[in-house]
Amino acid sequence: MNPVPLALDLTIWMLALASVLSVYRVLRGPSLPDRVVALDLIATVVVGIVIVYSIQTDTAVILDVAIVFALIAFLGTVAFASYIERKEQQR
Repeated sequence: MNPVPLALDLTIWMLALASVLSVYRVLRGPSLPDRVVALDLIATVVVGIVIVYSIQTDTAVILDVAIVFALIAFLGTVAFASYIERKEQQR
């Protein structure tokens, strides 16, 4: 019996749990930086899920989608951080 499919399925479930917990943190707060970090974690988890799915289906083309999504998520995080920094400088 090959343990790799079981490990990949377990990984998907753990990433899904991390995503649910991150959504909870986005909704509950308590502050804007906490929500930004949680949104970044959700994006990272989505990239992880896409990568694991690519491994499961043996489809390398999907990895390009994961790379593009990771870059867009990084730019979004940088934009949020810039917004938070400007907001605190105005105080």
